Amino acid sequence: MYVNIGGDISVPADSVSLIVNLETVQPSCRSVTDLIESLDEDNRLQYLTEDIPRTLILADSRSYISSISSSVLKKRLESSLK
Repeated sequence: MYVNIGGDISVPADSVSLIVNLETVQPSCRSVTDLIESLDEDNRLQYLTEDIPRTLILADSRSYISSISSSVLKKRLESSLK
C-alpha cells in the first residue's frame, strides 16, 4: 500500500522508516538539523511545500519535507499498513 505524504507524492508505506515532527524540534537540536543538511547536500531531500515545514519523512531512497502534520501522516501510514 501507498501513503500520500503531500502534494502529488505517495510512497510505499513499508518504505517509511521515520516521521519527525519538526514543530517540536528545538532549533538547537543539532542532530536533526545536521541530518536535514546532510540529506540536502546528498540531494536526497525533496521539499513538498513552500509553506512552513512541519514534518520530515525518511523513506528508503529519499527523504521529504512536508507541510502535513506528523499526526495526520501517522494516521495515514497506520491505515495503509492494515
